[in-house]
Amino acid sequence: MIICPNCKEEIDDDSRFCDQCGQALLYCSSCGRVGLGHRCTHCGGLMISYDELQKKREERNNMTSLSTSFVSQSVSIGQATRGNMETIPNDVPQIKGMPMLLLYNSSLAIRIVGVNGAVIGRRQGPYAKFFSNNMYVSGVHAQLLFKQDSGWCVIDKHSSNGTKLNQRDLLPDVPMSVKNGDILTIANVSLQVSIK
Repeated sequence: MIICPNCKEEIDDDSRFCDQCGQALLYCSSCGRVGLGHRCTHCGGLMISYDELQKKREERNNMTSLSTSFVSQSVSIGQATRGNMETIPNDVPQIKGMPMLLLYNSSLAIRIVGVNGAVIGRRQGPYAKFFSNNMYVSGVHAQLLFKQDSGWCVIDKHSSNGTKLNQRDLLPDVPMSVKNGDILTIANVSLQVSIK
């Protein structure tokens, strides 16, 4: 569900117009948020129609699918060669057949391939290189987890500046399911969720 920027009512995610007030909806070409005007008030991206946004997402997904296998292999190889046991707990199994989780922010050049049990943080985890210079992200900020019953989840690890899913604050240590198209916010960094 999204919030209409005009009347503030909840409407379906894939709406082209608000079914409450009739406002034509525009989406940010960078972060995907709904808004009014020519530029996104959150990230400054260009506002476009829902159809244009879908076309752009399809183009990104096509490019992502070409590079995903390489990224996934490089993450696995990097973890194995570094022997980074603290980032992926031994007691969290890697489940065969689980869908691939991709978290990305094109404007910040962040592309994260989800690893079951991996920590997201400024100091720890396989993704620390993306957040090492961001003082708003905690050393151990959040954790990714795959559960058979609910799929991919994110858990806030008592971070200083919080974790949000679609602009809703997560409670610490409470797993929240993520789905395709969600926006995960780690402190002040918004990441688009793609699950394949």
